[in-house]
Amino acid sequence: MDRTPPPIEVHGLTKRHGRVLAVDALSFDVQAGRVTGFLGPNGAGKSTTMRLVLGLDRPDAGETRINGVPYRQLRWPVREVGALLETKAFHPGRSARGHLEALAAGGGIPRQRVEESLDLVGLTDVADRRAGTFSLGMAQRLGIAAALLGQPSVLLLDEPSNGLDPEGIRWLRELLRSLAAEGRTVLVSSHLISEMALTADHLVVIGHGRLLSDASLAALTAEYGSLETAFLTLTANDDLDGNSVAGPSATDHHTPDRRRDDTSLAAVTRRRVPTRRNP
Repeated sequence: MDRTPPPIEVHGLTKRHGRVLAVDALSFDVQAGRVTGFLGPNGAGKSTTMRLVLGLDRPDAGETRINGVPYRQLRWPVREVGALLETKAFHPGRSARGHLEALAAGGGIPRQRVEESLDLVGLTDVADRRAGTFSLGMAQRLGIAAALLGQPSVLLLDEPSNGLDPEGIRWLRELLRSLAAEGRTVLVSSHLISEMALTADHLVVIGHGRLLSDASLAALTAEYGSLETAFLTLTANDDLDGNSVAGPSATDHHTPDRRRDDTSLAAVTRRRVPTRRNP
């Protein structure tokens, strides 16, 4: 039996910001060779979860692993993991080329990868412009170039479509699907449900920091008719119910000898909705 760990593992993750419980005993895996959409309402804990996976914050409980080890133990992080968490995460006075050259030098990445990455995201013609003059869409493309610079096998992208025009969104969709087709692991958050329906193979949906669903796109659409309806139903139920029950996907998928059926949405989105009582 293959004991290779999933490229991204999140197990029992909990994080508080003061009195706010941002992530609540969250567990899921992200597999290679497919685009996994990471969905949830604003404030659901998506960005916090990604920061915890990347070792930028410390959890109060639980653990995360990339390729079997915590992020901090990766020997060459920029070559193994590419991330886009913040827009305009660069010095505004530095050119796009200069920004990528600095990242390449710090990560031991061949300089030729700078030009390849600029070309991949369509910034070659503006590579010598100060990045601080870029539009939001151009800044996003530079962030994606930085994430891909080290040719990582694992990608975590937080709202990468922000600021992109319709042509840019289609370009991003094709890029993410091509990366997954190469066997890479792609975890991408987005608030564009319709775009995720065209991009993702698998969805992890969270609300109030808890797992609501961990299922294939096919299972969600078969159960609810569309991803939009699935998302709205799951998150609406979560608002009604203070305690979500995510079924086997929240507890069983970390047990090596137990197999789960991704095609059964009922098994991963079982809900408890309390009976309303008249006052």
